[in-house]
Amino acid sequence: LTKLFVALKPFKALDLNCYNRAIKEMVGHMSTSTKPQGRGLVMAAVFIATFMTSVEVTIVTTALPAIISDLHGLAYQSWIMSAYLLTTAITTPIYGKLADTLGRRGVFQWGVVLFTLGTLLSGLAPHILLLILARALQGIGAGAVMPLTFTIIADYYDFAHRANVLALNNTAWGLSALVGPLIGGFLVDQLSWHWVFFVNVPLGILVFGLIQIGYREPRREHVSLTIDWLGITWLAVTLVALLLGIQALDQQPWLAALLIVLAIVGGYLLIRQEHRAVDPLIAPQMFHRFTFTVQILTALLLSGVLIGYQVYFPIWLQSLYHLGATAAGLVVTSSSVLWLTSSFLVGPLIKRMVPRTLTLALVTILTLAYLLLTFASSSFPVWAFYVIAMINGTVMGIVISMNTVLSQHLVPDRYVGSATSILTLGRSLGQTIMTGVYGAVLTLVIRANLHGTSFKAVNAAISANSATTVHDPHAAAAILTGLHGVFIMVVIIMLLVIVINWRDPNRDIIQ
Repeated sequence: LTKLFVALKPFKALDLNCYNRAIKEMVGHMSTSTKPQGRGLVMAAVFIATFMTSVEVTIVTTALPAIISDLHGLAYQSWIMSAYLLTTAITTPIYGKLADTLGRRGVFQWGVVLFTLGTLLSGLAPHILLLILARALQGIGAGAVMPLTFTIIADYYDFAHRANVLALNNTAWGLSALVGPLIGGFLVDQLSWHWVFFVNVPLGILVFGLIQIGYREPRREHVSLTIDWLGITWLAVTLVALLLGIQALDQQPWLAALLIVLAIVGGYLLIRQEHRAVDPLIAPQMFHRFTFTVQILTALLLSGVLIGYQVYFPIWLQSLYHLGATAAGLVVTSSSVLWLTSSFLVGPLIKRMVPRTLTLALVTILTLAYLLLTFASSSFPVWAFYVIAMINGTVMGIVISMNTVLSQHLVPDRYVGSATSILTLGRSLGQTIMTGVYGAVLTLVIRANLHGTSFKAVNAAISANSATTVHDPHAAAAILTGLHGVFIMVVIIMLLVIVINWRDPNRDIIQ
């Protein structure tokens, strides 16, 4: 074909660039038009697995009061969620490395087995400490399942079609956000809290079976797996110290400072180890392209923003506007609906716009929306919270979905699993870290603005519902000031996102 092109070039019948583009388009069309065997079953398994792992958070949150009461676990209640998040964070990059080296199917099924077993043991737990251990086992399984759902989608669909499939898979996450609290409430009221765990067991078995039947992985060359034990050790030290330090910010600041310093030292030693390791756990080569690093940092920071509106919009509306929990929760629901809808726009947008330009435009709009909350008075209209939440959902649905697609596309094929796991880890860390930071900011600002009001009165005002409203103007003023502090932190994070994306050297549409 090349010789034919050279012969015809004097006649200007062909152009070399056109020839190259035509070949690439033909190959890309063949790769997506030829449907792999069993793809439908595998995508069904991915959809169910996404729903299964995401509904676990919303459904368990609903059942927490019943669990704490039944197991007398008030002193350990924070660990019911923290154990799950911690083991998920530590194991996510490990599984990403294993998936790139050993293959997707075995690692994914291993994660499903551990998650399902941990779910079953959580439902059977007779004691709070056994429940925490079972939740930790659940998290070890989720560390494989959550990132590998994205990785399997990347294996089955090329870059041109991947965004639409990820958007479709996001409906499983959205569905869990909508129905999770309803299912959890129903199960606790009609049966018992044990069933919020049992309900996920048949889903885990179904996912394992669908992958077993439908997933046909290409044969891989035999490679000797060198386990980066030092990398795993420093990763665990860094994440455990960081997450525990963030949780201790409010009550034990000196311990928190010590743990955060330990996390910084562990992070430095992890980076040094990964540059020296023969087969590193987190390959430094992935970060040589700064545009990839931008995607990871953007997803991490925006996930921190996400937890801010999810937690503090309902608190604002319930404690200061005295709305019921259902009405306040609809604010979060409106954002979820817009997230799902806007994620379907990612495919067309990244074909026409430079990622840097798109992110800067959308994040600037969202920053201006959140800026309103930093000086909002007690008469700030309720409908404005819905508008801000919808803007939030639209921006997050586009930008974070784009981060996922680009982080997979910007690395060599052999690193797709690792890149996806790093992005997933970043999103988990963003939410976990900022949960502790926001809580500490809210508490410290409120304590600094009590002006004679007891902290107990403020706590009663925050806990009040529409039926038992606590009218204390001094407590309300302290809460409002504390919420201003929280959203000042949100705006600072948004400005960091803008600065990071402004420094992105890529000025071209990514093909």
